Amino acid sequence: MKKNSQKIKFLLYFFLVVNFQTMVFSEIMHLTGCKNFNHGFIKNEYILDFEKSLMTRNFVYDNKTYKKLKLTDLSIKKENTIKKFIYEDNDLFFTDKVGYPQFYTQLLFEKNNPIIRIKTVINNEEALKKVSTCNKVEVFEKES
Repeated sequence: MKKNSQKIKFLLYFFLVVNFQTMVFSEIMHLTGCKNFNHGFIKNEYILDFEKSLMTRNFVYDNKTYKKLKLTDLSIKKENTIKKFIYEDNDLFFTDKVGYPQFYTQLLFEKNNPIIRIKTVINNEEALKKVSTCNKVEVFEKES
């Protein structure tokens, strides 16, 4: 009986030690107050969850921009949330490619950097352009 209780204690300690060592620390970067160079916004924020490899963008167009965009695209919403997958390459974070293999665009982020750029590729020719500058960048670490 004593051997069984020792085995149970060992398994319990082993389980606890393994659980504490496998705690995951993940980072979330939150960019707020982002000013876009092409459009006006009441709210424009980006949330990058590095653990889930997901970018969430929450935005609300101002009235002038909304009316202008609504003229050419009836599906435009004044308030919207967009989610895109992100990946890391050389300490830069890119969103999924949008477009065709010969022509595509993707957003580009750097950790703790308030500048958001867009990468455009046409027939293997790359161009980078600053799209937005954010007022506040916060990086949060969370345990799970």
